[in-house]
Amino acid sequence: MLVVLGLVVGGVALAAHRITLVSAAADAARLEARGESAEAALTRLGAGVQIDRSTEQGLHCVALSSSPVGGLLSSITVRARSCAAVSDVAALEH
Repeated sequence: MLVVLGLVVGGVALAAHRITLVSAAADAARLEARGESAEAALTRLGAGVQIDRSTEQGLHCVALSSSPVGGLLSSITVRARSCAAVSDVAALEH
């Protein structure tokens, strides 16, 4: 019975962490696509989060991944990816 309870609590923790990663990836992608720094959005995630960035076809994408919980679920990696259109600030200034 305790194992089931532990898995349920771990599953809820994984879901909550995924929501955090999705939100942070979206914030970071939007900020960086505008040419702004996203460090504040990413530092709140703490250590252990892998950050990958890519830009292709006018989109700037940020992918985040981490293993947020220990115990039985420690081998599960949570991932989130978000993209935003790159703004052409120079074109807007003319």
